[in-house]
This record gives sequence, C-alpha cells and structure tokens, in this order.
Amino acid sequence: MTDILASLYPWTKSLHIISVVAWMAGLFYLPRLYVYHAEASTPGDSRDEVFQVMERRLLRAIMNPAMVSTWLFGVLLVLTPGIVDWSSIWPWVKAAGVLGMTWFHHWLGLRRKEFIQGTSLISGRTFRLMNEVPTVALIVIVFAVVLKF
Repeated sequence: MTDILASLYPWTKSLHIISVVAWMAGLFYLPRLYVYHAEASTPGDSRDEVFQVMERRLLRAIMNPAMVSTWLFGVLLVLTPGIVDWSSIWPWVKAAGVLGMTWFHHWLGLRRKEFIQGTSLISGRTFRLMNEVPTVALIVIVFAVVLKF
C-alpha cells in the first residue's frame, strides 16, 4: 500500500492543492455573500431568496465537496511514507489550521440555517470580520508547510 501511495504522490499532492484552492474560494466568498445578505435583504423578500439560492449552491456544490476532497487527499499525503515528519512542528501547525478552517466551514453552515429560518442576528460588520478567518488560516498553513519549521 505504501508503494502505491509513494508512486501516486505527485497526483495526490496535485489533487490536494486543487481541492484546497476550491475550498478556500468558497471560504472567502460565502462570508462576503452573508455580508450582503445581512445588509441588503429582510427575511422573505426576493433578495433573501436569491441569496439563499446562491449560498446553498456555493456550500453544497463547491465547498462541501472541496472540503471532503481536501481532507481525503490530505490524509493520503499523511499516509505517504517520507512526506510528514511528526517530530517537526509544522505538521501540527498545519493540522491546527485545517481544523480551524473546518470549524469555520461548519460555522458558516450554521449561519446559513439561521438565514433560512429568518433568525440571523449577525451583522454585516461581524461577517466582514469573520471573513478574515480563512485568510489567517491560509497564511499560517502555507508558512508552516513551505518553511517546515
């Protein structure tokens, strides 16, 4: 099994990077949609319905599959011999960053349910601030992986 993973390493790494890019695009865009949703619509109006369709499609068609494939290819990379040195700090930093991004993904999903129910109390300003979470996680993860500290 480890021989197969080693021979597939370039493919696994490529698919992992593609998945991360798609996931990050959604993590950047969905909070921005929430800003506009919170500021430009009221529950039940036509804009509310349009935002809900956009948010549902982004979350279900792009973000959820991208998150799952990121995790899948990431785990395969971890299982590939010689790729991760667990005595270093960087894989633990990366793992913490990925767990943070996964939490944020689910937090966004819960906010979507609030919009559906018409019970969202979060302001556009708060969503603007939360929009920085994936940026910080991305910076931490990239520096950890590239610099391997």
